Amino acid sequence: MSAASPPQRPTRCIFFDVDGTLIDALDNQRRVWKMWAVQHALDPEEVYHVALRTRPVETFAAVAPDLDPHSCLMALHALEDEDVRTGAYTAFDGASRLLHGLPTGSWALVTSNYAHRVRGRFLRTRLPIPEVIVDAAAVEQGKPSPDPYLLAAGLFGVAPEHCLVIEDAPSGVRAGLRAGMTVWNVNTPVAVDGAHRHFGRLRDAVDDILAFASGG
Repeated sequence: MSAASPPQRPTRCIFFDVDGTLIDALDNQRRVWKMWAVQHALDPEEVYHVALRTRPVETFAAVAPDLDPHSCLMALHALEDEDVRTGAYTAFDGASRLLHGLPTGSWALVTSNYAHRVRGRFLRTRLPIPEVIVDAAAVEQGKPSPDPYLLAAGLFGVAPEHCLVIEDAPSGVRAGLRAGMTVWNVNTPVAVDGAHRHFGRLRDAVDDILAFASGG
């Protein structure tokens, strides 16, 4: 985790997922998994199909049960780090206006990725980097556990009922709901079950998110 307590306690907080919510990394993920599959003489399409639905360790168990999962993970991490350095990344329309428009110290990133990769992607897309990033190393149980979002709320000293979660994926939506927070679902054609509001595109949610942050 890369997280320092904000200098002033906000009255409301916004917590963002990253991949699929603020940054369009789908092509990058497909490319990384393809390279990993080729390295291990596996069918890239089959591997990616499994990886879309499972965590990496579960993917390894499904597609390469005879391989050492730790070695598999290290190889995947190396490919992901290289992709951050050399891959092309795009922020979703509205992300820059949204993040630049939020009050300083009122928002954080809560991601299943690692902070150094998130910073690299934000630098590449020129998005502002918040003081608080709760990443995969910050908690023992990631999404759909509520732990990542509860940790973020604790760092800000804000009760869950005053926090808004912005997510694209079902596991993230469930995590936010289990944390007792308001959850808005973006960048999906249909609403994820349980989300309090649904926006087909991030840009459609920008004004409402800014209004929430300001107490509107």
